[in-house]
Amino acid sequence: MSGHRVVVADDHPLFREGVARTLQESGRFAVVATAASGAEAVEAARSHAPDLVLLDLSMPQGGLWALERIALLQPAPVMVLLTVSEDGDAVFAALEGGARGYLLKGIGGAELVATLERLMQGESHVAPSLAARMLARMRSPVPSSRDGLDLLTPREEEVLRLVSEGLSNKEIARRTDVQERTVKHHMTQILQKLHLRNRTEAALLAQKEWRNG
Repeated sequence: MSGHRVVVADDHPLFREGVARTLQESGRFAVVATAASGAEAVEAARSHAPDLVLLDLSMPQGGLWALERIALLQPAPVMVLLTVSEDGDAVFAALEGGARGYLLKGIGGAELVATLERLMQGESHVAPSLAARMLARMRSPVPSSRDGLDLLTPREEEVLRLVSEGLSNKEIARRTDVQERTVKHHMTQILQKLHLRNRTEAALLAQKEWRNG
C-alpha cells in the first residue's frame, strides 16, 4: 500500500466514501480506515497510526473533540478539518488545537488531493474565504500591536516565529529545548504584549509584519 496513510471521518456515508475514493484513486494516499464519529476517528487513529486524519466538524462527538484527543498521540498525525462550517471561532479552535488545515466541503477532488499533499509537506492551509475573514479581523489591529513586537524578548520572538511557521507548543518545546509549559508561558506574554486574543492572530501578525519588514 503506497502513499500517505489516511483516516477519513465524516457521519455522511456518501460524502465519506466519495472522499475516501478520491484519495485512494489519486495514488498518493492510502485510506486505512473510515469513521462516522469523533470516537471512531480517535480509535482509528490509535489503531492504524495514520499520517493524516480528515475530520468533519459536526459529526457525533465532533471534529474538535476528536482533534484534542488525536493530538495527544505519539507521533500525532497531521489533522485537517473538512467541513461545511464557516464559523470563525471553530477555525481558531481547530488551528489552536493542532489542525494544520481547515477546508470547506465545496472543494473539488483534484484540489483536495493537491492541498492535502502540500499539508503533508509541512504547509498550513485555511480555505481562502475563511483566511480572508481571519485577516479582516486583524485589519484594524490595536495600535500597539506592531510596536509590541519590539517589546518581545529574543526568546519570545523566537517562539512567535516558530508559531508563525505552524509549529505546535510541543514542537516548539522540542525545537528550543525547553518544557512545553515554558512555551505556554511565553505565548501568554506574547499575546499580552501584542494585545491579541490567540496564537493564530499572533502568527498572522508576525507573518504580515516580518514578511513585509
